[in-house]
Parts: sequence; C-alpha cells; structure tokens
Amino acid sequence: MASGLTGGCRCGAVRYELAAERMPPVYCCHCLDCQKWSGSAFTQQGVIGEDDLAISGPLLEASVTSRQGGTSLQYVCGVCHNRIYSKNPARPGIALLRAGTLDDAPAIEPRAHIWVKRKQSWVLLPENVPAFEEGAPPEELKAALR
Repeated sequence: MASGLTGGCRCGAVRYELAAERMPPVYCCHCLDCQKWSGSAFTQQGVIGEDDLAISGPLLEASVTSRQGGTSLQYVCGVCHNRIYSKNPARPGIALLRAGTLDDAPAIEPRAHIWVKRKQSWVLLPENVPAFEEGAPPEELKAALR
C-alpha cells in the first residue's frame, strides 16, 4: 500500500497507514457526545474510505447506540483505549478517523464545524470555515469536505 500518512494511539501499540497522499478532509464535531468521548471541547474526524486504513496492533470494537437509536462501531487500542476510528453501518465503506491520532496532526485544517450550538463558549471558530448549528445536511457537509 502506497502511503504518505501514518498514525497511532497514545501508547504506540496500535499503528496505522492511510492509502492517501494528502491529509483527509477533517471536520470538528462539538456535540455533547463527542465532548464526553474525547474529554475535550470537540473531536476532529477525518473522513476516509474504510479500505484505505491498514492497522497493526490490538484493536477492540465497541458498539455504541446513540440517543437517536443509531449504531456506531468504535475501534480503540486494546492497551491504552485511545479511540482510533469509528464506523456507522448506515454508511458502508466510510470510516471516521480520529484525526488527532495522525502523526502529522498539527497540519490538520478543519473544513467544517458541526453542532456548534453545543460548542464551548471559549472556542473561537474561523469565519471562513462552514459551521452548522446541528448536524450538517449531508450534501452541504460533503461539499465542505471537498
């Protein structure tokens, strides 16, 4: 697999390579679930093809049901439990990579922010990046991530 992007968990037990030459499109989610999951103000999620991710190391899978009844499959390091990516069975072939796990995470430039009605008051969003009060309409988010 030709890859220019690598990453991994906090402890180094899980490593991955992306079959991509450039940073995947990233959006930030400020919803309360993402704040709880990350223990921070938001998550950074890179949208990738599931087949573009080659992982080595111990991964655990957890199935999480949202308040709305949807299912999310979360993949975490089996040692440090750092979240690596997630999948939604309703969106086959797509994975959401936790962009902060990329080795080149400082190069991330989010292309959209969602659930900004839940963002922390001290978080300032750039004016030139689309922001959505709740979840973005799929076509608008897709356009922002191009």
